[in-house]
Amino acid sequence: MVEGTVRKAHAQAQARGGPSASDMSGDAGEMRVSCKSAGVGSVPRGLLIGVHAEEDDPGGSTFSFTQTGARYNDYVKGRIKDQLFRTFPLPRLGQVDSFGHAESAAEGASMGLWIYQEHRSEDKLVVMPKINLFDSEDWIGWQIGQQKAAAQNLARQLAETPANLLTPSAFAQSAVEVLTKAGVNVEVKVRNWAKLRGFNAFLSVSAGSCQPPIFLEAYYEGCDPDVPPVVLIGKGVTFDAGGICLSRGRNLKNNKGDMAGAATIVAALRAVSNLQLPINVRGLIPLCENMPGASAFKPGDIIRAQNGKTILVQDTSREGCLVLADALSYGGVYSPKFMVDIGTMTDEICELMGAAASGVFTHSDSLYDLIRIASIHTGDRVWRMPLWDYYTEAVVSTEKSDVMNVGVAPSGEGGACNAAAFLQEFVPPNTADWMHVDIKGVAVIPSSAASSAACPAYLRPGMSGRPTRTLIEFLSQLACRQ
Repeated sequence: MVEGTVRKAHAQAQARGGPSASDMSGDAGEMRVSCKSAGVGSVPRGLLIGVHAEEDDPGGSTFSFTQTGARYNDYVKGRIKDQLFRTFPLPRLGQVDSFGHAESAAEGASMGLWIYQEHRSEDKLVVMPKINLFDSEDWIGWQIGQQKAAAQNLARQLAETPANLLTPSAFAQSAVEVLTKAGVNVEVKVRNWAKLRGFNAFLSVSAGSCQPPIFLEAYYEGCDPDVPPVVLIGKGVTFDAGGICLSRGRNLKNNKGDMAGAATIVAALRAVSNLQLPINVRGLIPLCENMPGASAFKPGDIIRAQNGKTILVQDTSREGCLVLADALSYGGVYSPKFMVDIGTMTDEICELMGAAASGVFTHSDSLYDLIRIASIHTGDRVWRMPLWDYYTEAVVSTEKSDVMNVGVAPSGEGGACNAAAFLQEFVPPNTADWMHVDIKGVAVIPSSAASSAACPAYLRPGMSGRPTRTLIEFLSQLACRQ
């Protein structure tokens, strides 16, 4: 496990004239809340429980609660005692417990407190307590943890926003506001710009919606401009109805979050800038809706993508591949160090691993090793999936076009691997390495998982914002190696 990777990268930035710890708080420490009584919001709330163990009892055999503490521990089914025994050594008389790691404590506390309540009436708003560092000199670690948590909370915020309010244009406006404040350059490209550059795969997905598509570019320059950038591409389908291949009603409730990949990219870029990592990063975010309008693209359509390859559309609900294909091809103009695309792609990855890990596809052992170690550090894990020629054959075995968006399997078997093989066909030849990350299984925590392993204690049901912190840690490791 890598410890303090972001800290090292931040130290490199300071050596180059970057900000001090007190200057890098960004939006992490800001919590805007409303309540009827202004005085109530300024008072932190918590839980105090009395416990005791003998001084010469390192194993905790003499551990005991006060009478009230014991009742509360019973009320929560023993979880208080369980957590205390995980934080050995147990506290002694008059002693306060320390969480032991300022960065992790900041992450857990900030993410655990967050709740989406933008559209509740004022009298129903939950008052959010302010969290501060106590009993630790690790101010840098605390700030780094705050930045990572704030980034994941931003991704959660964007993904939770209803699709009628977060249209492609509204997403772009929000991204501009968030990123420019952090010193990230942002360009908003419209339909005609995409049409002139042959982004026909991307534009075909948006054709059925009255909402105009947007192609967003964001650029963070943290080192010499001549250093090739890392290109990050995020799937930004602000609502996915499935197009002509309309999804069932019960499967649509979370499809406002089909832009979770794009949200992750925006959030990670803000954190990278606030942490002043010595690295160049360019984010490419295609934004659109996939709706069954009169002009919607149809099964059987053949589309010529930005790189000249033709695509046979087999299923319009598999639009993610088409949205990302043109962005991948276009990314080659920046001669990137490597490219990473992230999106909620396939149900198959969700069925395979559930919420345990994001699926990663790459031919690069070094890239996978970086993100694997990053995921161990954050606890938001990834797992490598096969990218074999077998799956490439499944998507190119057609006489009608160069590639198909689903593949030859009659029932869609191997869908997650086929999607990765499809995208590989659009990676520019001048790109040294590429990695595809399918986050469909980790993007949403269902209400039914509230008390299970699928819902970490520091998150709650709803849009998870995963794997934002892993992506930030991944970029931090890269910055350190450079």
